[in-house]
This record gives sequence, structure tokens and C-alpha cells, in this order.
Amino acid sequence: MRRLHTEMEERIKKTGFAPVFDQNSRVLILGSFPSVKSREISFYYGNKQNRFWKMLCGYFEEDIPESVADKQAFLLRNRVALWDMIVSCEIVGSADASIKNAEVADLNIVLHHSKIEKILLNGTLAYELFLKNYQGKLPYAKMPSTSPANPRYDERVWRRELDDVFRAFNGA
Repeated sequence: MRRLHTEMEERIKKTGFAPVFDQNSRVLILGSFPSVKSREISFYYGNKQNRFWKMLCGYFEEDIPESVADKQAFLLRNRVALWDMIVSCEIVGSADASIKNAEVADLNIVLHHSKIEKILLNGTLAYELFLKNYQGKLPYAKMPSTSPANPRYDERVWRRELDDVFRAFNGA
């Protein structure tokens, strides 16, 4: 009985976070939906085991920011927009497979007010939702999920795709 009650509590619709971007953002990274740990701190990639911040900060050769405000400033300073494909859903724990009644993000909110050149989709669900709703509007790439649960993570793929945007921007 307790397990059923807990699952029913978890099935209450949850809302994700607002996008982080400004008019100078050049790449949009889209995940699926915030994990439990991310929801606890009210910001993206809150699980310290997730490779996202280590990968992105390593790419820009910066230390991982501690606070949410510092992470937001890092993203904007480096012209990276960040959001999730799902803005609200019912979910059990952090498992993408448990997501039901998902509301997909209106990417035009970001795309019409920035200089996005490429969209990087962090994981399979983000990629599938993007293809279903937005395919063809801008160059995009399916990225290996930075989740600690992904044994096939490959940082070289992330670096190659980031280089595709930022090398051209920096004139390299």
C-alpha cells in the first residue's frame, strides 16, 4: 500500500525550469526533463555524478561554478543556451521511461530571441521529442547522454559538436 501511495505522489505533474539564454546564445543544449536531484536544487544537471558540468566547463577551460547564479553566468558568458524538451510531465523518480503526459517546450521562445546555430540533444528522449516536433529548423545532433547511467558516454562527441559552433565563431 505504501509503494502505491508513493508512486501516486510521484505521478503528480512536475514542472521543469525556465530556459537559460540571451540574445548572444549560439548553441542550444536540450535535455529531456530535470532529475530528482536537479529538481531539489532547482537547476539543470544537479546530480554531481552527471558529466554535464564537468564536460562543458572542461570544454571552456573553466572551473565548475558552485551556485546556480554562477552556472547561469557561465552559460551566458560562453554563449550556451540550456533547456529541456519537456516543460512539465508526470514522472517517477528520474527515469525518462516513466514520463507520462509530457508537455513539449516551445523552442521558438529561445530561437526567436537568440543566435542559435546548432541544437545539441542530450540523450535519446530529447532527440526523439525534437525529431517529432522540430526537425529541420536548424542543424542538430544527438549527443551521448551525460547521465551517470549511460555507459556509452563519449566526451569527444560533445567536443566535436561544440567545436563545430565555436571554432567558426572564434575564427579558428
